[in-house]
Amino acid sequence: MTLPLGFRVRVGADVRVHDGGRTLVGGSPLRVLRLKEPAPALARGDVLEVADRTTGTVAERLLAANLAAPVLPPATGDADLTVVVPIRDRSDRLDRLLAGLDGLPVIVVDDASRDPAAVAEVATRHGAQLVVLADNVGPAGARNAGTAEVRTAYVAFVDSDVVVDAATLRGLAGHFADPQVAAVGPRVQGVSRSAEPRRFERWDVDGLSLDLGEVPALVRPWSKVGWLPSACLVVRVADLEAGAFDEGRRVGEDVDLVWRLIQSGRHVRYDPAYVAGHDSRGTWATWLGRKAFYGTGGAWLAQRHGDWMAPAVLSPVPAVGALALLAQRRWSVPVALGCVALVRLRLGRTLPDTPDRGHLATALTAEVGVSTLRQGSHLLLRHWWPGTAVVALGSRRARRAVAAAMVWDLLDHREVPAGRAPEAFVARRLDDLAYGAGLWWGAVRAHSARVLVPRITGRRRPRAPRPAA
Repeated sequence: MTLPLGFRVRVGADVRVHDGGRTLVGGSPLRVLRLKEPAPALARGDVLEVADRTTGTVAERLLAANLAAPVLPPATGDADLTVVVPIRDRSDRLDRLLAGLDGLPVIVVDDASRDPAAVAEVATRHGAQLVVLADNVGPAGARNAGTAEVRTAYVAFVDSDVVVDAATLRGLAGHFADPQVAAVGPRVQGVSRSAEPRRFERWDVDGLSLDLGEVPALVRPWSKVGWLPSACLVVRVADLEAGAFDEGRRVGEDVDLVWRLIQSGRHVRYDPAYVAGHDSRGTWATWLGRKAFYGTGGAWLAQRHGDWMAPAVLSPVPAVGALALLAQRRWSVPVALGCVALVRLRLGRTLPDTPDRGHLATALTAEVGVSTLRQGSHLLLRHWWPGTAVVALGSRRARRAVAAAMVWDLLDHREVPAGRAPEAFVARRLDDLAYGAGLWWGAVRAHSARVLVPRITGRRRPRAPRPAA
């Protein structure tokens, strides 16, 4: 047991409870956790406090399975935390950011600004330490230069186009009460600075690429929260190696750092209870360009981290069913239904022996089917669209598959208000086109298509470390 006595966790609001609180289903990836005596039975929303080895082990397993999230004490003003801000010009944004960080030591790293005097004036006025770099090394190198000056236990990396206050950063540092946690990030939401936001600015606010949703999570590849951005990221300094960020990269270096922390056996958490605002892009070109830029880093991440960067994770039997539907033959529907039946049969045999095992197996089979359709849709419309477009030029079946994927996309986003659905649909397609183009361009430059290959579970053991138990 690693959690300290008194540490508390809360069972997720979306967790399904069976067998009187002895079987919990949920998390990401989907997990089924059976609680045996003397472990306490739990209900949705229950708070479990670590009082002994048994409750400590249960709490650790709940956190590792993404079935619960930590309950943090109120933030205090004594967090041993330094903020590092990499910047190149944009002194007005630096001024705005530093105004909300009163009480925290701040290191501003000037990455060869064209107007260094303006940056220096803002840093001096706010009492921040200034590190000046003669050559432009990019955000990764600037963050490393700032980290070398940090003398506190924790460091918060915050980009200059982000607005976050000291209370938020101190609150995030509360996660380090768990000695397994190496890094934590808040929810990063888009903010339009225009008096009358243009359409793409509204899209950026509604669906910022850095916004990872409203559910807290243990970060791990192949889950809903598989990475964290360095736009706002708090890290335990002891877990940072010399040159923590790869200075040869200007995209994907934050994902690389997070994944290396996870590979080392450490935990990284996402806490949307704390929010940082991120400026939306100012023009159509910069909005779409940023989406494509993020995509170009995929091939490098796939080369370094293997199938952690896979565009989809599919089980063999559901994958066969999806391929059968994609073939659009007379036998396609019977084969797909047979695959569904096989998944149901296997789940019925492998799930814990509880009174409602049959109902649970049926519900999980439906979830597997929905997940497979969702990932197949994303492959066709986002990750594979350049290839899909070429094939669709000469194939009626391919065109029908794309149309079906678009219909599924609409059904899969029913949370969007009806009046905004068409606009949101267009925004997602533009996002997909830009990101997919960047992904393929990065693959061409890397001479590797690995980033385009889905992971089929069961073919080999995953590289991810086993969760703590």
